[in-house]
Amino acid sequence: MKRSYLGEFEEIVLLTVAVLEGAAYGVSITHEIIEQTGRSVRLNQIHSALERLEDKGMVKSEMGEPTAERGGRRKRFFTVTAYGRRTLEEIQEVRVTFWSRLLIRGMQSNELRVMS
Repeated sequence: MKRSYLGEFEEIVLLTVAVLEGAAYGVSITHEIIEQTGRSVRLNQIHSALERLEDKGMVKSEMGEPTAERGGRRKRFFTVTAYGRRTLEEIQEVRVTFWSRLLIRGMQSNELRVMS
């Protein structure tokens, strides 16, 4: 399968859907990203990213049941597909490799300090 590349924001949205495990819908994803990153994020940005991720086959969606609190409207819930999980694993491997190389070089040159 041809590899799809993700932008940084799509990666964050995909990670958030994975973290929310079945409770991921537009508003919950928005709140989680704001809480975890401190970024200013709008719901329409989340929906655009989710649409791109769904087009790439990395997430799938299904409609929840209507609720009185939403005036009878339903939420669209998102979950990460197997392809989406593989993509996240590949991204993590690349990042870990680069960080490991950077840390090793930093320890050798004593220029980079990692705080624990």
